[in-house]
Amino acid sequence: MAASDESTDLDDVAQVEAFEFSPRMSAADALMWDIEKDPLLRSTITFVTLLDQVPDRDRFVRVMDRATRLVPRLRQRVVGHPYSIAPPRWEADTNFDLSYHLRFMRAPSPTSSESNDPAGSAVRQVLDIAEPIAMQGFDRARPLWEMTLVDGLTGGKAAVIGKVHHAISDGVGGVNLQMSMLSLERDPVDQMNVSSPMPDAPTPSALGETQRIIDATLFEARKQMEGIVGTAAAAIDTLDRFRHDPVGVGVDAVRTGGSLIRLLSPATKPLSPLMTNRSLSVHFDTITVPVDTMKDAARIVSGKLNDSFVAAVAGGLRRYHVRHGHADTELLRMTMPINVRTEGSAGRAGNQFVPARFPVPISIDDPVMRMNAIRTLVAHQRAEPALALSDPIANVLHRLPTTATTAVFGSMLKGIDFVTSNVPGPPFTVFLAGAEVEGQIALGPLTGSAANMTLLSYRHDLNIGINVDPAAIPDPAVFTECLRDSFDEILKLA
Repeated sequence: MAASDESTDLDDVAQVEAFEFSPRMSAADALMWDIEKDPLLRSTITFVTLLDQVPDRDRFVRVMDRATRLVPRLRQRVVGHPYSIAPPRWEADTNFDLSYHLRFMRAPSPTSSESNDPAGSAVRQVLDIAEPIAMQGFDRARPLWEMTLVDGLTGGKAAVIGKVHHAISDGVGGVNLQMSMLSLERDPVDQMNVSSPMPDAPTPSALGETQRIIDATLFEARKQMEGIVGTAAAAIDTLDRFRHDPVGVGVDAVRTGGSLIRLLSPATKPLSPLMTNRSLSVHFDTITVPVDTMKDAARIVSGKLNDSFVAAVAGGLRRYHVRHGHADTELLRMTMPINVRTEGSAGRAGNQFVPARFPVPISIDDPVMRMNAIRTLVAHQRAEPALALSDPIANVLHRLPTTATTAVFGSMLKGIDFVTSNVPGPPFTVFLAGAEVEGQIALGPLTGSAANMTLLSYRHDLNIGINVDPAAIPDPAVFTECLRDSFDEILKLA
């Protein structure tokens, strides 16, 4: 899930109908699809939407039916070809069945102790239900998403547990696409008018075997031509620069080479002496903190929200290691997705981020010094020259056999200690099928790491979704307590 530092106003988000949905995966999306040959590298995004009441079931189904017609990806499946080096195609599922993707269930009755805390216990109830849902793999012959509407939560609340494959979109794009399901009013006219005509569904493809080969060949030919033109233009620009500044060109070449090595270097062993084991299981939790206070804390070091967020996570990890007798742990390796969207690409569906991997200091006890160190470190990572080469790198890696690609990414990801991601959500109230959205929690994929902390903003709150591997962190309640204490420490700075 791609990182960002600023909240997004839904009025500024591209309309879903105007999104550009490519008929073929990008090379980066295809890589996330291919490396799931190793289940530890699955890239399933889980999100929980907390509602103030149970939506009308028929209306919820109608809203979701409309959303699948507005967003082609929700009715498309991935179709690859064993004899093609082109990325797989997105093709409308000829047997699309909305009832498969929408599930309904009632939460188990809360215990007496849970009933004393309706708000907190409702969240805990739905997170417990979400864990086994998140651990299940997708049916790769169908569109890559599922939604479960849960009623019977404490206090009459309800929730939607959503699961989507990362190949469909990153977090920033996912918030944009989510607007096809949400409304700005509890009972908007278009949703209440049952007789309103539905948008047309995507037309299923009818490509034969020969057509698929031809289509893939033409796609690759276009990509190769674009690459040749781009390389030629870059070469001309470099030659022109070389005539005026040969030393500068040489320095840039060395910097780019070093940046590539850092981007692709293996990291098979975690830096943490504590969080070393890995499994296919997950445990979910969440922390909620105020947006404005976290931003105020970041301003102490002239930073942004992401700086105070990562500093709080690093402080929580320091507390957790100290708690278990590893106070001498100085660095942990973090992955942070860097958003590379531009004005020209904002309306394009799919993933537009680069996963930066780098060691983060957790041994700095003073929260201001820690936040300042992380601000400087993250700024340096955003300036890495290799980030601009992410597309060419993805194109090369995608052409490797799936086994080789999986091995390369396994060597890069299985030594990651933790992941942080910062996703901007709507700063005002939205509704789903007549129910008010009270909170949203994003639970990012582990992809080989011990923990993923994903921040999703909504209204005046930051909801931090905590996803941990219980094999690496067998006491998740202690881990969450350490994180909460660290966030409180950062908040007090403001």
